[in-house]
Amino acid sequence: MVTTLLFTRQMSFAIIRTLIVLCSLLLAAQSAQAGDKLNDKPDFSLANTYSVDDSIALSDYWMSEKYDGARALWDGKRLISRGGKEYAAPEWFTAGLPARQLDGELWLARGMFEKTMSVIRKSKPHEGWRNIRYLVFDLPAHQGVFRMRYATLLKLKAESKNTYWDIVTQLPIETAEILEKKYNAVLAAGGEGIMLRRIESIHRGGRNDDLLKHKPFTDAEAVVIGYRTGKGKYSDSVGALQVRTKAGVEFYVGSGLTDKLRYHPPPIGTTITYKHQGVTANNKPRFPVFLRVRNDEPNR
Repeated sequence: MVTTLLFTRQMSFAIIRTLIVLCSLLLAAQSAQAGDKLNDKPDFSLANTYSVDDSIALSDYWMSEKYDGARALWDGKRLISRGGKEYAAPEWFTAGLPARQLDGELWLARGMFEKTMSVIRKSKPHEGWRNIRYLVFDLPAHQGVFRMRYATLLKLKAESKNTYWDIVTQLPIETAEILEKKYNAVLAAGGEGIMLRRIESIHRGGRNDDLLKHKPFTDAEAVVIGYRTGKGKYSDSVGALQVRTKAGVEFYVGSGLTDKLRYHPPPIGTTITYKHQGVTANNKPRFPVFLRVRNDEPNR
């Protein structure tokens, strides 16, 4: 009888322990799902490259300066990076932003990309954000075409007291000459180029001709997968980075690497930005040149 009672009690404790473990696993799974949701990558609209030889109707587009900062989605509560991480923006920076999705660029000034990154990638809010501006160019969740989204953005800005964000000015393109005049003026002032947005297009993620970039060179991204030893004075360092694009194209990038990068190259798995002059018949970039490590993800 006593043995039976002891056995029953032991079984009860075992069941309780099992239930506790199962509950813990369930909570952990729910927490992981919540974390994954936080880290979902925004479905940004991406630009194709504009060419003066393109047979597009320029009057169907508006143009704006291309700002070389960090792409960020305001989801109504947080600023989210391209990789799905939250930027540690101070409360005073985001206070008063509209409670709806905004698509824009965290930007400091022309030619100040690295300085911008040094500010926004820190894991905690700090006063450096006082110099950053959130330049907004779209309303992703809005159901209207771009000219309607732009009008709504201007209205939202007029109603807001937050001075840390602004709307990217859009201008009509009447002729190719007007576009090139604006393009050359932006480059002369140290800017990166021009963006063209189709006026009557609805918002959609991914790369398409509703959004075009007009720059003096074509840039793209690839992931470092290896290294090639240098020659001559670089025989004891890296001569080129072996990289792979999202499409699976592999090639080497050596031009543009500083001595510092040759002796301390980006780790394998790092995403880099490079520029090139078109592609070969095998889809490999012609004359690829290293630009920088893509380091716009927050350290969180």
